[in-house]
Amino acid sequence: MFDLLFQGAPLFFNFQAVLLSVLGIFGGLVIGVLPGLGPLMGIVLLLPFAFHLPTIPAMGMLIAIYVGGSAGGSISAILLRIPGTPLAAATLLDGFPMAQKGRAQDAVGLAMTSSAIGGLIGGLVLIFLSPLLATFALRFAPPEYFAMAVLGVLTIALVSEGSGLKGLLAGGMGLFLAMIGTDEFSNASRFTFGDFRLSSGPHLVAVVVGLFAISEVFFQAEAGGYLDRPKVERLRVSFAALGLLLRQKVNLVRSSLIGTFFGAIPGAGGDVSAFVSYAIAKKLARGGEVYGKGAEGGVVATEAANNGCCGGALIPTLSLGVPGDASTAVLMGALILLGFFPGPDLFRDHPDIAGGIFVAYMMANVALLVLGTLLAPIFGSVLKLPKAWLLPAVLLLSTLGTFALQSSTFDLWVMLAFGGIGYVMRKAGYPLAPLIIGMILGGIMESNLRRSLLLSDEGLMIFAERPISALILAIDALLLVSILYSTLRASSKAVAGQGST
Repeated sequence: MFDLLFQGAPLFFNFQAVLLSVLGIFGGLVIGVLPGLGPLMGIVLLLPFAFHLPTIPAMGMLIAIYVGGSAGGSISAILLRIPGTPLAAATLLDGFPMAQKGRAQDAVGLAMTSSAIGGLIGGLVLIFLSPLLATFALRFAPPEYFAMAVLGVLTIALVSEGSGLKGLLAGGMGLFLAMIGTDEFSNASRFTFGDFRLSSGPHLVAVVVGLFAISEVFFQAEAGGYLDRPKVERLRVSFAALGLLLRQKVNLVRSSLIGTFFGAIPGAGGDVSAFVSYAIAKKLARGGEVYGKGAEGGVVATEAANNGCCGGALIPTLSLGVPGDASTAVLMGALILLGFFPGPDLFRDHPDIAGGIFVAYMMANVALLVLGTLLAPIFGSVLKLPKAWLLPAVLLLSTLGTFALQSSTFDLWVMLAFGGIGYVMRKAGYPLAPLIIGMILGGIMESNLRRSLLLSDEGLMIFAERPISALILAIDALLLVSILYSTLRASSKAVAGQGST
């Protein structure tokens, strides 16, 4: 563990990497504050630019956006009772009542400091557990990698918003996209329709930007209200929240560990961990704290869990190559585009890169602690920006970043096409994250399936003969049955409801 940090530190502690990490925290906080955007949108917008940077500065910037964006949603939740991200939905339960009592500054300060320290605690668990998991995963061969890739798609499909079957179908669409291009085993062209521009398949960045950023622009434009400016209480710089946080030490550590635990379960998400930590903190609260009426412990519990979840979500992403949520799926895609595959081989063959990512994550949370406090007045003022300014900026960044990938107008058409696809999917209730995860894991799944069959003398029996792959595939089967059962149950309830009316 310490060897990884020592090898990775020189890659991070240089002017470029540190500056990009600080800018990433600032940008993440800004985009997290704005309702409807969030950390995933920030990562998506800057992913094309990261593609042209060295590995650790690029990953440091994207991870900083992830960390800052996860914390930023609390500011709008506290000041406007509108969570900037789903992660901050539980924060408004006590954060907004604190603001109504004239303690908005304390609430925002508690949210920022709790998020930063929760992220640091999650980072310590990440640094300790990831190498251990990766060491265990060194026993993996192609059958196990195939089973883990299937597990990654199924878990995200199961816990996605809406129907599990719709999540599964979206994941299947991602698997299909992964097959477009040149077959690595036979060099045959698949689904290219004779167009050489598809020989490598649609570029992942163009697909991601289209699905998330462009579809969001369509949705926001449809909603209207381009010149609306909400009234926001003015914030001041204050470090008083650090003193208030000392009274919540046990709550802080407990909630951070809860967040890390839920983050490490692929697909569980920070919103789940936030409500669980809030419920536990409320149950164990002292008599003087009335939760739901402006309790300091409520803000601490939810925000510590939110950012503790970030460290937890990176554990399966880096050690096993199974993304913990949609944001880490895009981070995983960025690392692959930069030439490094997450999983045990990363720790064995490139320990300096793994260590550099650990250092970048920890330093991002330190930067969050400082910038989140010092620049709170700026982030509060960001809420006054009208939509008429924001949408053109998102569209411009998306277009410039996608075109800069390969100086290709074809990538722009791909981006626009998937913007339309993302809009239609969201209208129909299909989640977007499984599609991206299917696209990322599809190549891994297919290549390891085919390698397994080449190694096997008995066909598919190779998956049952190896205990680890058999166990993982058994879990995959249970998840698939669970998705189908929940879908059938929901359908039968809907039919019964229609019959009763």
